[in-house]
Formats: sequence, C-alpha cells, structure tokens
Amino acid sequence: MNKFLHTLLVLSVLVILLTPVPVYAHAFGQRYDLPIPLSYFMAGAAATVALSFVVIGLFLRGGSAAYRYPRLNLLALPLPGVRLTSRIKAMVARALSVLLFMLVFAATLFGSDNPLENIAPTFIWIIWWVGLGYISALFGNLWMLMNPWKALFEFAEWLLQRAGTGMLKPRPYPEGWDMLPALFAFLIFVWLENVYPAAIVPAHLAVIIVLYSVYTFGGMALFGKHVWLRYGDPFSVLFGIFARFSPTEVRVVGADCAGRKSDKSSGGGDDGGGCVDCYACFERAEPERQQFNLRPWAVGLVPAGRVSWQACAFVVLALAAVSFDGLQETTNWLAVQTIGLRLLGPGGVSVVDTLGVVLIPLL
Repeated sequence: MNKFLHTLLVLSVLVILLTPVPVYAHAFGQRYDLPIPLSYFMAGAAATVALSFVVIGLFLRGGSAAYRYPRLNLLALPLPGVRLTSRIKAMVARALSVLLFMLVFAATLFGSDNPLENIAPTFIWIIWWVGLGYISALFGNLWMLMNPWKALFEFAEWLLQRAGTGMLKPRPYPEGWDMLPALFAFLIFVWLENVYPAAIVPAHLAVIIVLYSVYTFGGMALFGKHVWLRYGDPFSVLFGIFARFSPTEVRVVGADCAGRKSDKSSGGGDDGGGCVDCYACFERAEPERQQFNLRPWAVGLVPAGRVSWQACAFVVLALAAVSFDGLQETTNWLAVQTIGLRLLGPGGVSVVDTLGVVLIPLL
C-alpha cells in the first residue's frame, strides 16, 4: 500500500486546486429549494432504485464468482512503477496527513469559537467528509494512505519494536461481530451530523476527535490494525465502499486469505486472479506478487463472495443517512419538527430528528 497510493494524493490535490468551486454544508450556506415538487423528486428516486435492482437481477443472476474485467498493472511499467514504489514519497504523504490532523485538532482547541472563522468545522464537515468521498470514488482508496490514526498507530508500533518491547499482539476478532462496531459507530456519527446542534462548534469537535481517537486506537490495539480498520472503523469501511467505484485497485497474486477475521484476512475476495483490495496482504506480499491496477470504473461493486448482513446494514444506513439529510431540508419535515416542538418543548426538534435517524434506515 505504501508503494503507490501517494500518487492518488497528488491527483486529488491537483483536482482540488484546479477546480475551485463554492461548497456549502450544514450551517455553512443558504437553503436550496427543489425546482420541482418533492413528490416528483421522491418518485423519480424510487424509480431509479427499482430500475437498478431490475438491471442487477437480469445481468448478475449467474453470480459474480466468474466475473472478469480488464486491468493494467502500473507497477509493471518502467517509469510509473518506479514512482509508485517510492517509500520516501509515501512516508512524506503520511507525515503531511498527520501534521494536517494536528493542525485541525489544534484549531479546535485554540482557534476561534466562531465556526465560520475556524478552519476545523469547514475542513471536517466539507473538505474531509464530503470531499474525500468523491476522491475515493474517482481515484481510489486514498484514505488508506492518508489516515492519520493509522499512521500514528504504525509509528507507535515502530517505537515499541525499536525499544525492544515487541509488537502489540492482537486478540482474535469475535466471529459474530463482522461490521457491527463500524455500523454502530457510523450511526453515532450520522446522529452528530444531522441532529446534534453543536457539531460545528470547535470545542465540541475537539471532544469528538478525542473520543474517536480512543475508539480507533483501542480497536487497533485489541484486534490488529487491518482487522479493526476493515470491520470496526466506520470511515475506513465507508471510503472503502466508495473506492469500489474507482478505476484503481490493489491486488496480490496467489494470495491465500482464508482467515477473514484475523490480521491476515482478505478484504476484497478473489476473482480467480488474486486477492483484491486487501491491504493486509498487500503490505506482507513480495514485490513480484503486488499489483496496482487500472480497471474500468465501478467493476469493484461486483465482489466475489458472500456479503454479511452487517455489511448490508451499513450500506443501507449510509444511503438512508444521505436521504434523511436531504429530507430535513424540506417543508414536510419542518412540519414534523413543528409537531415535536409543540408536544415536547425546545428539545422536541432533536427528539424528532433522532427518531428520523433511527427509523429512516429501518424503513
């Protein structure tokens, strides 16, 4: 992984610099009303989802185990291969991500209390949360390189190894959990984004960052870095799903990933040509078995192997969260909030929105 993903960072920075546009999100911009009635919009969205299932049912009934697609291994090309395997560039990119994380965290502690005058709310809720999702879908899983929590954890492991205390020994991951930790953590994040009114206040963001850091470092220490990022970290899971749309993949030829819940687990399955998008295997594999491939867009959405109900629930929650985010801006939901305000007082709006966060995904 460290041998190639830094190029995604360069591409992403170029896109951001060359295409500047105004972006608005929670409490940062003006309200936007649909140019058509809401009922028309919802009917069109429902029809799109229904048609998608029809297409999937018609063309993928034979299963995805035999699915093949063209790919080009950039590591096998002379000039790109040398650039992609530069460890120094990868280390610099990771160091910059850690410094940026520290800058944002420092802004929450020592910056202005006004969200519009502090870089932290804008960076977290717009540049990182919204922007990285698009970047992951357009270019690849850049988060696996940029994740500052992962970089700091690896640095701590290196220090322990240099001190002679040995590496952290992870425990076996519980079989029945699968993506449940990531699911519940993402549900909390969705509540913070859509319900918690002080989520853009820098001081509150500092507390959220600390709690998430404890959660992430604790999970990686208990169960192993790759296992926790794959099953317990909501953002690694979500950005990994987005990256399935992208035209890039990592692949290890001839990998055997039998133990999915161990730190030697496979993440992406095997389509007959190797282990796909499994960063644990990629980091351990010999250079001659590593591939960084270009592929057609969106073919990563056709994985080989069984998808757990926890993973399905996570995807449903992600889709419902975006839908509820839009629903909150409609006059229909405003009427529901008004009822909650009349019945429950000042806290009625938060109660109604909380019920929406929970019930919309179930619906």
